[in-house]
Amino acid sequence: MYDTIIKNGKIIDGTGNPWYSSDIRIRNGKIAKIAPHLKGDREIDATKMVICPGFIDMHSHTDFILPFFNTMDSFIRQGITTCVVGMCGSSLAPIHPEKVEEFKRDASTFIPLFKDIDITWHTFTEYVEEMGNMKIPGNLVLVVGYENIRIAGGAGHENRLPTSKELNRMKELVKEAMEAGAFGMSTGLIYAPQVYVSTEEIIELAKVVAAYDGLYFSHIRDEGKRLVEAVKEFIRIVEESKCRGGQIAHLKASGKPFWGASIEVLQIIEEANDRGINVTCDSYPYNRGCSSLVTALPPWAREGGHEKIMERLQNPEDRERIKREITQGVESERWENWIGVNGFDRLYVALVNTEKWRDTIGKNISEITILKGKSDEWETFFELLIDEELGVSITLETMDEEDIRQIMTSRYQMVGTDGMGMPKTSVLPVSHPRFCGTFPRILGRYVREEKVLALEDAIRKMTSFPAQRLGLQDRGLLKEHMWADVVIFDPETVIDTATYEEPDRFPEGIHYVMINGETVVENGKQMKRYPGKVLR
Repeated sequence: MYDTIIKNGKIIDGTGNPWYSSDIRIRNGKIAKIAPHLKGDREIDATKMVICPGFIDMHSHTDFILPFFNTMDSFIRQGITTCVVGMCGSSLAPIHPEKVEEFKRDASTFIPLFKDIDITWHTFTEYVEEMGNMKIPGNLVLVVGYENIRIAGGAGHENRLPTSKELNRMKELVKEAMEAGAFGMSTGLIYAPQVYVSTEEIIELAKVVAAYDGLYFSHIRDEGKRLVEAVKEFIRIVEESKCRGGQIAHLKASGKPFWGASIEVLQIIEEANDRGINVTCDSYPYNRGCSSLVTALPPWAREGGHEKIMERLQNPEDRERIKREITQGVESERWENWIGVNGFDRLYVALVNTEKWRDTIGKNISEITILKGKSDEWETFFELLIDEELGVSITLETMDEEDIRQIMTSRYQMVGTDGMGMPKTSVLPVSHPRFCGTFPRILGRYVREEKVLALEDAIRKMTSFPAQRLGLQDRGLLKEHMWADVVIFDPETVIDTATYEEPDRFPEGIHYVMINGETVVENGKQMKRYPGKVLR
């Protein structure tokens, strides 16, 4: 195996320390030597560039793309070398053999390609083996989703507590996933059927995770009105389950009435850590989130799964109840009322499946109502969901820049895209600029231009901090004997170029990316190389 030498750059090693000058020898996939004046078979001249560890994405949904597109372009091009998948309670396993068609139908609502997929695995063990055999450019950290556990062994789409038999079955499924190599379990507590789960049920399942020294990841129950309550619930789950730690997904204060709540929430996280409860978070640098339009419905309207939801949307009495509860708010329902809090003009259509609504992409519901000549936004809302059979992705303009900065500068924050590593393709368009631009946006806008973070600290949040959180002892630092996941970028030009109007534009300034010692981006061009691994 030949040596690659990286020369003449500024090494920022991921510790948070200032840069220093040296050469790096890479051999057999690892960093073999860091010293001046090294010689090798191949040399990379990093003059005026920064050399740092590969970026670790703490929150992604790339697992749902890999069965169809394995190149991870939008991630690799921004320097992501490892991504955590199985987030928001949704993973690709376990899938009960009798629920395969149901899984394919639900997944195809937003990724139509799932209609024709041949699912050859059912258990998490079989899934890990499947992924291990796949050629991928980047590394994967697998997490098991609670929704999969619930549908495979619990109450499914019903709004009820599990029976003791179901709870034991779910515990066995979590155990099987952890023994197969899952790093933990995730939940997405705004999504049906996860919205129906009790805190106590999560704690019982998380105790199994704790027995394997795993982590609890969560898209918490509310990011708006009940944000503080939701964070406290999360901390309780971590504390009572005795998990090694907890990771709050894409922490934010969503909805103008709740802007500024990040200060209190970060204080609560600080206090939890002071008490010995290891709680951290991730976030992305955008003022819009991205989700499914169907999640704007009250929880009762989403009970029972796809067919039941479609029936209610076409029932005049149910539609009136939905309108009334969203408009007036229902305190007894623990849900995040996006429309009631933010209005239709903050919800933008990002992806649809039919030609009828294709011209609405990029417009908010109020604008679409005028464009389509509808009587009001409610008619647009219901017709969109019915015509698209629930398959409408939206971006939600609900966050304030000051909260974004508060969270970004917290000592407990890491970086997560909440996106997917995707190629540019008309078959499955990108729905949010975070898919392509998260890490370069922080380095360009928030480090270089606005000086919100020091470069060394930003890189630590992208590399050694998430590696430490995940327990990856041989990644996240530029250090001898570590795996050679490396990014070389120009600190004067690195920037995101993706926008809400053109979310699939790749960033600038990322010149080289190496994963497990192989160069996957060279002079800004992605190579057809697949050195990625499923990490254990």
